[in-house]
Amino acid sequence: MAKKAWAAFPYPDKAFDYAGAKLATAWNTLHAGDQESFPDEKRVAALLKANPKLGKDAGAIATQLQDAWRAFHRGDFEDAYDAGIALKALGASVAIKAGGIHATYLVKDDASKAARYEELARIAETAIAALPGEANSHYRRAFALGRLSQTISVGKALAQGLGGKVRESLDTTLELAPKHAEAHMALGIYHAEVVAKIGAMLAKLTYGANAGDADKHLKQALKLTSQSPIAWVEYGNSLMLLHGDKREDDAAEAYDKAAKLKPRDAMEALDAGWAKAQLE
Repeated sequence: MAKKAWAAFPYPDKAFDYAGAKLATAWNTLHAGDQESFPDEKRVAALLKANPKLGKDAGAIATQLQDAWRAFHRGDFEDAYDAGIALKALGASVAIKAGGIHATYLVKDDASKAARYEELARIAETAIAALPGEANSHYRRAFALGRLSQTISVGKALAQGLGGKVRESLDTTLELAPKHAEAHMALGIYHAEVVAKIGAMLAKLTYGANAGDADKHLKQALKLTSQSPIAWVEYGNSLMLLHGDKREDDAAEAYDKAAKLKPRDAMEALDAGWAKAQLE
C-alpha cells in the first residue's frame, strides 16, 4: 500500500531556501530556540566517536543531515522526516521536528496526530539510547510526548504517565543545555497545563507544578528568543491556561507580537500564521 502524501506547507517562500553556504550562515539564528549544533563533518565525527555503530563516513552523513535540515526550513517536512529516518539516531532530531511541526499545524484529525506523536516518541527513545549525551535526544522526546498529551484525553495522558515523562526529559535537556529556549517554553507550558487541568494545590503537591514556574520559564524563553514567534505564542497560551478571560488582552498582545514577526523559515511561518488566526 502506497504511503499517503503529507499535506503540503501552505506558505512557500524563496527566503526559506537555505541552499549552499546560506544554511551555515543562518544556522545560529534559525536554531537559537533548540540549540541544535550545525551538522558539519567535525560535528558528525564527534557523534560517531560517541557511538561508532551509527556510521562511518562523517562527511557523507554531514551532507545528508544538512540537506534534511534545508528541507525542514523550506517546509518540505515529509522529505526532511524521511531523510532523518534514513540516518537513524543521527537524523532523529530533524525527523522528529519535521514530523511534529507538520502534525501540529497540517494534520487535521486528533487520531492521526496522536499516531504521529507516538511514532515520534519511539524515534526519540532510540535517539536517547544511542546518544544520551545530546540535549535534543531528550528534548525531542519531551516535545513528542507533550504534543501527544495535548491530543488525547486527560485520563489517557495521566494513565500513561506522560506528564512525568515530559518533565523528566525537559529537566535533563536543561541540565545539558541551560539556554535551550524551546525546553524552557515547554517546561513553562507543562507547569501551566498541569495547574489548569488539576488545580493549583493538587498540581503543586502531585507534580511540583505551579504558575510561578510557568511564568519564569516562559519569560526566560522570551529573553533567549524574543524574535521567535513561538515564544510569544506559548506565552500567550500560558496566560489563557492560567488566567482565562482575565488575561485575554495580554494573551492577544502576545499573539499580535508573534504575528508581526517576520518568519525566517517554514516553522516560524506556521507559528505566526497560527497567531494571526487567534486574532481574527
